[in-house]
Amino acid sequence: MPKRSAPWTHWRAASSDAVLVPALRVLRYRNYRLFFAGQTVSLTGTWMTRLATSWLVYRLTHSAVLLGMVGFAGQIPTFLLAPFAGVLVDRWHRRRVLVITQTLLSALTLTLAALTLAGRVTVAEIMIVSVIAGIINAFDIPGRQAFLIDMVEDRANLGAAVALNSSMVNIARLAGPSLAGVTIAAVGEGYCFLIDGLSYLAVIGSLLAMRMGRVAISAHAVHPLTQLKEGWTYVSAFKPARTLLVMYAIVSLAGMPYTVLMPAIAATTLGGGPGTLGLLMAATGLGALLSAIRLAVRSSVVGLYSIITLCAALFGVALVLFALSHNLIVSTALMIVAGYGMMLSFTAITTVIQTIAPEDMRGRVISYWTMAYMGAMPFGSVAAGALAGVVGAPGTLVVCGIGCVIGAVWFWSQRKAVRGLVRPIYQELGILPPE
Repeated sequence: MPKRSAPWTHWRAASSDAVLVPALRVLRYRNYRLFFAGQTVSLTGTWMTRLATSWLVYRLTHSAVLLGMVGFAGQIPTFLLAPFAGVLVDRWHRRRVLVITQTLLSALTLTLAALTLAGRVTVAEIMIVSVIAGIINAFDIPGRQAFLIDMVEDRANLGAAVALNSSMVNIARLAGPSLAGVTIAAVGEGYCFLIDGLSYLAVIGSLLAMRMGRVAISAHAVHPLTQLKEGWTYVSAFKPARTLLVMYAIVSLAGMPYTVLMPAIAATTLGGGPGTLGLLMAATGLGALLSAIRLAVRSSVVGLYSIITLCAALFGVALVLFALSHNLIVSTALMIVAGYGMMLSFTAITTVIQTIAPEDMRGRVISYWTMAYMGAMPFGSVAAGALAGVVGAPGTLVVCGIGCVIGAVWFWSQRKAVRGLVRPIYQELGILPPE
């Protein structure tokens, strides 16, 4: 039987801490503070690279289709490798995995910086770098998500930890594109890649500075293929996990391709340049940061199902209205709303999945979460790029937004059954008191 940590005494401990803002309870953990600081710096660089890559590809090709293909190239390896990576994450020391992956990503980004600064970069080379990064991310993403609970011992604080994790990502999402827009306009895309490559030193340093106790690792006597089958059986047979992952995949498939179309929207619909693109992406980050703050002040993970539904629908409606806008101020405001709805729904789904996942299967469960996100995105990116070539980027965004709303309606129809099956798990973990 899968192991779950924490008896109901966690509920008593959490109650005694109720006077503290949940986010402050999480920041009491030294390892989490180190991780939060290091990742904030590193992810800011990552978002600089994301925007710079999109703008560089569009500047070289002026093709929405190639924007989609570059997105596909970076995401499909993660989709294909994530289940196997999840098994290995459960078998290996997670901090060690992260030190290796972050070091490799740093070296890769510095290579892209050297090619760009030398004026030798091509779209083919960008695709190759994207593919290699996708392979590394297949291990890095489930490793980072599973490592979260290794830093936050009390599962009752997990909701605040995931929300703070989201706020860290979205501080970077807010700062990174803004810095990238200014940097590209001033000195070019290559310096964005250089800054990102160096920023990985912050997270590598934070990982090495942590003091870790004994970490449970799956017994190696179990064959990896058996562990892979166990993970698939769990996520496919357990309705809450299955429903949450399908919802994540729907919104990722329908909604997230908006990111690959943003350079085309900024340049054609709004008549701007890299500064306009940076402003729109920063607006998305601001909305996402506000969503993280909204979740960070919640005292419990209970009651997130309505948030998932409403915010997915909000994301979809904001995308439709954004597609119809030709005014930069209105478009920026709509991107704030879209970022809020997108990230609040995603973070709520992630929180529930992290909370209910059995301790000894967490890496594998998170690997399927990675598949739902990174697997849906590449196909959505290619489809959005191809559709944009026929109906234009604005028309494609309308279709994307409608898809998100349909997903929200479907999840609303499933929420009662999911809630009933999750409640006993929350009681076992001490998040809810026993009846």
